[in-house]
Amino acid sequence: MNNQHHANEAKALVQSQFGKNAQHYVNSELHAKGDDLALLVEWLQPEKSAKALDIATGGGHVSKALSPHVGAVVACDLTREMLHAASGHLQAAGCDNVLFVRGDAEDLPFLNEAFDIVTCRIAPHHFPHPQSFVQEVARVLRTGGQFLMIDNVVPDGEFGAWRDKIEKLRDPSHVRCLSVEEWKNLFQQAGLTEVHSRLRRKTFLFQPWMERMSCTEEQKLETEALILSGEQEWQEYFNVVIEGGRVVSFEIEEWMVLTKK
Repeated sequence: MNNQHHANEAKALVQSQFGKNAQHYVNSELHAKGDDLALLVEWLQPEKSAKALDIATGGGHVSKALSPHVGAVVACDLTREMLHAASGHLQAAGCDNVLFVRGDAEDLPFLNEAFDIVTCRIAPHHFPHPQSFVQEVARVLRTGGQFLMIDNVVPDGEFGAWRDKIEKLRDPSHVRCLSVEEWKNLFQQAGLTEVHSRLRRKTFLFQPWMERMSCTEEQKLETEALILSGEQEWQEYFNVVIEGGRVVSFEIEEWMVLTKK
């Protein structure tokens, strides 16, 4: 019961955080222009008749990238305001084969084997039960179907715990970044086989990163103080750049993986 209560609280936080910042995510260059958008189409090689599901669609960037290459895309998100923002963005771009559905990544409102392709980009760190999410992906994917996930990952141990602490200060709806090993185990349990993957580092400028979440001045200072107080080896691992006692930028690791059912 307690776990469920925490999960419900986490989901309510996601809706409140992303509801008020929906337009930021449509306009965010970082989300709109990643080279991973072209790469995901290249990796998936979708058939023109394919039905795709984009979970936690956010600003709709993955749905937009897939739209010209598939028969239909269902863009799914927990947050109604986010769906409205994504819908406006995609209509303006002429994507007329995208359907917008409100739904929970851990309890998808779709039948078994309903999709040829499932995607989820930079969102699973908000899910309270990643195992339920992966099981749901496998359920709605037809046999032979493909699941492509992109998310921030952390090394096991103290480095990862420190990173999550920073993320939570900036965005209380952040739950936890998993390690690549943890994700691999979850995929294996759900009967998803890895086809391709890449691990890359991304640099974030501290101020714009905070502003995307409409952070208060207090939140900014608290988050910065936590980064500055981090142990030297943690700071080196995440390549924290400090100038004049202020945090300028840092790096995170992002994993992109294609699996097959």
